[in-house]
Amino acid sequence: MNSSNAPSEQLKIVIVGHVDHGKSTFVGRLFHDTGSLPEGKLEQLQQIAERRGVPFEWANLMDALQSERDQNITIDTAQIWFQTKKRQYVIIDAPGHKEFLKNMITGAANAEAALLLIDANEGIQEQSRRHGYLLNLLGIRQIAVLVNKMDLQEYSQERFDQIERDYRVFLKSVGVQPKVFIPIAAKHGDNIASLSKNMPWWQGPTVLAALDEFKVTDLPDHQPLRFPIQDVYRFDERRILAGRVEAGSIKVGDKLLFSPSNKVSTVKTIERWNAPSQDSAKAGESIGVTLTEQIFVERGAVAALETAPPYELNRFKARLFWLGRAPFAKGKIYKLKLATQEADCEIESIEKIIDASTLETVSREGDQAFIGRHEVAELTLRTKRPVAFDTHSEIVSTGRFVIVDGFEVAGGGIVADDNYPKRTSDSLQKSDNIYWSHGKVTAHQRALRNGHSGCVVWLTGLSGSGKSTIATELERELFNIGKHAYVLDGDNVRHGLGSDLCFSPMDRKENIRRIGVFSKLFANSGIICITAFISPYQADRDLVRQMLAGSENQFIEIFVNAPIGVCEQRDPKGLYAKARANEIKEFTGISAPYEAPAKAEIELHTDKLTIAESVARIMEYLHMQDEGTLISI
Repeated sequence: MNSSNAPSEQLKIVIVGHVDHGKSTFVGRLFHDTGSLPEGKLEQLQQIAERRGVPFEWANLMDALQSERDQNITIDTAQIWFQTKKRQYVIIDAPGHKEFLKNMITGAANAEAALLLIDANEGIQEQSRRHGYLLNLLGIRQIAVLVNKMDLQEYSQERFDQIERDYRVFLKSVGVQPKVFIPIAAKHGDNIASLSKNMPWWQGPTVLAALDEFKVTDLPDHQPLRFPIQDVYRFDERRILAGRVEAGSIKVGDKLLFSPSNKVSTVKTIERWNAPSQDSAKAGESIGVTLTEQIFVERGAVAALETAPPYELNRFKARLFWLGRAPFAKGKIYKLKLATQEADCEIESIEKIIDASTLETVSREGDQAFIGRHEVAELTLRTKRPVAFDTHSEIVSTGRFVIVDGFEVAGGGIVADDNYPKRTSDSLQKSDNIYWSHGKVTAHQRALRNGHSGCVVWLTGLSGSGKSTIATELERELFNIGKHAYVLDGDNVRHGLGSDLCFSPMDRKENIRRIGVFSKLFANSGIICITAFISPYQADRDLVRQMLAGSENQFIEIFVNAPIGVCEQRDPKGLYAKARANEIKEFTGISAPYEAPAKAEIELHTDKLTIAESVARIMEYLHMQDEGTLISI
């Protein structure tokens, strides 16, 4: 074939079917009937078959081409593509469920249309039903069903009509409406490139005519920009962020927001490999960008315009197709891959489980619920850190994902619609017109009036170590001697100030930041603010200490130190028992870390000290600070 005269329009298709329904034979015949085979390849294989004394099979053609590809032998474009007078077609490999799912959902290959093969002799199989469901799940709407091996049914119109009737009913139930059903015999070329004389009753299109009726999907140029970062390269003094523009367009001067880190910078240049740089790029292009400000960005970040950011959450609703040999089970950690992001994830809740072959709802409830192989589920996934995503109905490329179990892609799906909170461009702007307001009453004057200065007494330790008990007793002791004190308790704050937060590391960090700001305001008002929070991370506690640095209010860190065995034995709220039963995720000391203070002002070993002794230690420390700080208790 003369590739120089090839039409420029291109359509990507996927060909799926049950393992023995003749896909390789069909593809081999398709290449032959469109003149897309390498010169001499057919004759070569026919001679090999003749020497071996076996009949020539069209499937052997595809096996030979695949073998060459596996050996990295250079193949002419025509050996991978075929073409009609209208356009070129690219066949996306789909040898099985797993590879198909992996290629389709990760975006390695985005099919715009599908040919689904069914064996007229065997009829509709479970795999046929699963493929139909999978095509719907992936949003492929241009589908032609090819009823193959009609020669084995003596080209019976009655048999064809029966299969079409039964399969249409099933496909309709999963939301799939094929454009056409076509009876074919791939082995003999019936109804592939030309109408078959063996089926005079068929006056519909050939396979090639049906393909030419499919429409090339417009690239998502007019959607919001989504530019997932695949890698970061250093050249000279430049840092180039490389990736593929999955949706929208990008140009020099655009102000980009990188999710989920929320860092912002402006596009300085757009780079291309082995091509001159240009000032813009659009969906489908692989590019690199440099920024005016060298912020830290790494693989997995998703760049968007500030005016149209993606969702950025650690939970979302999904529709998922499971292929793993082991079930997708509650309580187990898996790897989620979405665009170039990777994050640990787990099932938060399962709303519905469906057998993809029968479409029957599977009854499986409780904490031990799981999703079995070849089952589809509607569920809520929870990730250990926020991920950037869109719903599949909004932007396909950032609305689908795969789940990796160990080292294998075991399932995949799409982000379902829900009422997700989305940041607006206004919420991303920090105003330059916000100033700290200083009152007319100084901290010194408040200390003289109250008889003590404000401070933050920060109790940190494992759940059950005694923080809240000590905090409330300390508050009462201070109140009884006329001091102004108030306790900020972890659970109480979670009911209000932190009610929108969960317990991921990012949410814990934000919770402590908010408490730090709040406790600083308490201390500024002259109150002895006592906090009782697990606050497991040293960096977060240091952040609060820095907030009070330079002010007249002290930060006093108290490590309420009790061995985890003692805490678990106490278990006043029954939380350790639930954590051991996997009913509570991210539980500090069990499934989440606790970083003990390196240099706390006070350390209380509450497995040895009584509550009264612990409070007395704190009161003694506050007395010792009297002269320099006006705590004066």
